Amino acid sequence: MTTLLDAIYNIALDAGKSIMTHYHSNIIIENKADNSPVTIADLTANEIIISQLQQLTPDIPILSEESPHTDWQQRQHWQSFWLVDPLDGTKEFINKNGEFTVNIALIENGKPILAVVYAPALNKAWLGDSNKAWLVTKAGKDVIRLLPSTIPTVVGSRSHPSAELAVYLQQLGEHKLVEVGSSLKFCLVAEGRAQYYPRFGPTMMWDTAAGQCIAESAGATVNDLEGLPLRYDRESLLNPCFVVS
Repeated sequence: MTTLLDAIYNIALDAGKSIMTHYHSNIIIENKADNSPVTIADLTANEIIISQLQQLTPDIPILSEESPHTDWQQRQHWQSFWLVDPLDGTKEFINKNGEFTVNIALIENGKPILAVVYAPALNKAWLGDSNKAWLVTKAGKDVIRLLPSTIPTVVGSRSHPSAELAVYLQQLGEHKLVEVGSSLKFCLVAEGRAQYYPRFGPTMMWDTAAGQCIAESAGATVNDLEGLPLRYDRESLLNPCFVVS
């Protein structure tokens, strides 16, 4: 792993420690302008990540879900930037099912090239550097790769089911469906524990960049419905539909 990847892994660990202090207490929930939930855990983790990234790479701008969003007139000139979701899967966090993550990705020329997804409640982290992906647990660090299966496993959203997914599954044929929250869906494909993650419901850039990097680093593709790779050099923060395979 590169020194920079090690550094953002440690930042994710610090954010995760903060999140877990709130996880084991009463969770105060507020609603943002788009009616999505936010908690003090999201905001505190965001402060930790932003502060440490600014110290680590002061010349690289940051786009985070929980910070004011830089408009496209400025972003279109960014060659590199950090894309952050300090607590992906806030609904899972609120429901206390453990399926939430810290997502940090470095974007270069529209592509995620370095990333960490950390699941603090599961004591697992996934890392990718565009060439390799790793799973980090208490037992150690292992390289992960895609694995084929005669009966594919499909991962779907626990909190955002869609009618389009039902059609996709019917066309796919025999399969096993597993519902999981947050960026863990990308990570299951990267580990070879699932073969497909089709997403037809809405997602934002910060929801996908880190998971995409890890999945691609493990040999997967993350393409929109026209077969083009999901990119991050665009005006809209809302992602198109996509399939990880």
